[in-house]
Amino acid sequence: MQQNHEVDALITKMAEQIKATFMPKASKDTLMIGIHTGGVWVAQRLHQLLGLSEPLGTLDISFYRDDFSRIGMNPQVKPSKLPVSVDNKHILLVDDILHTGRTIRAAMNEIFDYGRPASIRLIVLGERSGRELPIQPDVVGQHMALGPHEHVKLSGPEQLSLIVTATV
Repeated sequence: MQQNHEVDALITKMAEQIKATFMPKASKDTLMIGIHTGGVWVAQRLHQLLGLSEPLGTLDISFYRDDFSRIGMNPQVKPSKLPVSVDNKHILLVDDILHTGRTIRAAMNEIFDYGRPASIRLIVLGERSGRELPIQPDVVGQHMALGPHEHVKLSGPEQLSLIVTATV
């Protein structure tokens, strides 16, 4: 498990990388969007560190999941909130952990239902192996080598910690 200060250090490092890579070009056309729930927690911290002018957007991709018909309704579905149009915006899409790529695919499908962004950059706190779709992050806080029966989850929102668990 990574404690709060280590996760905060990762987020600070990510903010510096975002500033160096994307912010010289950033303007009022940049919109940060966090994916519920862990991605929103990370995005809130990044948004504050970066001082972005547009309000933070949030997505709940529950209805866009490719396994929705199999797993049914998530009892904690939250509304998506995009405070401004995504048309011609440079989107900084934030999630906590990138694993298979299916969550990101669902998020992009939802974003395109709202409009046509100029670009989408993927920012993740953690990246692990097991990709099923050709989706790669632009900014990564930490690469993780986990076994096939290990899972990682971000706990929060006040004290962010990465928790690795094993299933039997």
